[in-house]
Amino acid sequence: MGSAKNTSNASRKARIEELRRAERARERRNRILTITASVVVVAGLVVGGVVLVKSQSDKNDSASDSKTAGHFVTGKDGVKTWQGTLARNHVSKTVTYPMEPPVGGDHNQVWMNCNGDVYAKAVNNMNAVHSLEHGAVWVTYNSKASDADVKALAAKVKKTPYTLMSPVDDQKDPIMLSAWGKQRTVTGASDPNVDKFFSEFVQGKQTPEPGAACTNGLSQ
Repeated sequence: MGSAKNTSNASRKARIEELRRAERARERRNRILTITASVVVVAGLVVGGVVLVKSQSDKNDSASDSKTAGHFVTGKDGVKTWQGTLARNHVSKTVTYPMEPPVGGDHNQVWMNCNGDVYAKAVNNMNAVHSLEHGAVWVTYNSKASDADVKALAAKVKKTPYTLMSPVDDQKDPIMLSAWGKQRTVTGASDPNVDKFFSEFVQGKQTPEPGAACTNGLSQ
């Protein structure tokens, strides 16, 4: 009888050990499956992220190659308003604008400092357009503008936050004023339309991002 009991205990222990081995084997399989699934999920997320970034990059690059569609309409006050969509994407490639100086459209993610900044050399259109988006007025001139007018306008700009000034050789008229979607020609620094344009369009209603910074951007 004792022998039969011992045999029964041994069989039970063997069965328990067999079950334990099976459980350990099952746990190992589950761990392997879990790790494999995690690797697949992570790989999928990485690939998806790369595709998304590339897609966004392609979108931005494509946007930079397209021109802004529309045309100017001149009001009774002499201010020209752009009739058409002015895109506002941040892009890295060179943007071709249908007007000179540009009054809006896709632009660089960094703005030109426009806290009364006067630049002696031409600035990048894409950075200046970003300044316009922030509500700045951009005073531009070419070689036909008189030195006296350039100096007087520079003095005015330096006293006016949310303005900037720079030469633009290719513009049509000697002195031009631009804001987002707005533009006009003035006869000189003493033209009363200078003050009118500043009053209406420095942080005016046309501003897409009123109150956005005009400092801590790009400077020459």
